[in-house]
Amino acid sequence: MWLKTSCDLSFNIEVPTPFVLMLRPRSGAQQWIASEQYKLAPSVPAFEFTDGYGNLCQRLVAQPGDFSIHTRAEAKTADFLDQAPGAPFVEIQNLPDSVLNYLLPSRYCESDRFGQLALEITYGQYLGYDQVAAIENWLRNTISYTPGANDVQVTAIEINARQWGVCRDMAHLGIALCRSLSIPARMVVGYLYGLQPMDLHAWFEAYVGDRWYTFDATQPSLKGGYVSIGYGRDAADVAVYNQFGPGVYPSSQVISVEQIKESTVVN
Repeated sequence: MWLKTSCDLSFNIEVPTPFVLMLRPRSGAQQWIASEQYKLAPSVPAFEFTDGYGNLCQRLVAQPGDFSIHTRAEAKTADFLDQAPGAPFVEIQNLPDSVLNYLLPSRYCESDRFGQLALEITYGQYLGYDQVAAIENWLRNTISYTPGANDVQVTAIEINARQWGVCRDMAHLGIALCRSLSIPARMVVGYLYGLQPMDLHAWFEAYVGDRWYTFDATQPSLKGGYVSIGYGRDAADVAVYNQFGPGVYPSSQVISVEQIKESTVVN
């Protein structure tokens, strides 16, 4: 399907404030970005780089006063996500070098603390994709998805203890459980067509059967319409903006995802 995504952020800046943004989706195996718009108001010099996870990031310094960021993209993404029941576990010695980092505990995903629980959740499952599918199903049935309920970053251990969370939290717990079974898992942030309420979204991917597969326990079933912006070990790596100095928070944030006809796509 063809989707038009947009993200509008507005800030009131009191002192010159450095930002690192992550708001440009890039073409890859699961999506094709046909066109983009990226506007800063007022305009300031911006410099782009690629971080250690392959994400497109932009550096700038916002000056005092009103400052806004407007992004648009037209993307072709899958109508239905690939699923692969039975896809095998990949032995550690056969994993690509680029995937090894996603086996380790990280700031919000303490995978070294979830071995026993992961074994209980996945008991009797074929090693690999079926284990991750069991984790996703357990999350869906055990952790209450409460969008918009929490702005504070919490860890997988805390989510498991309190049994509720936002999309980011459910992804963190899913990642920790996968890694505890030596299955590489990473966090993804981006857009999801039809998400209610509409906002930026987070989900996770697991590496089985020699490729990455998408999992999202916040949705009743896997569907298409995902547009990825950033990948990382956890939320610390995939913030759509980081600012430095006195705290700055958006005065407004508007996210939109619309389905469009291919004939209207701007090439």
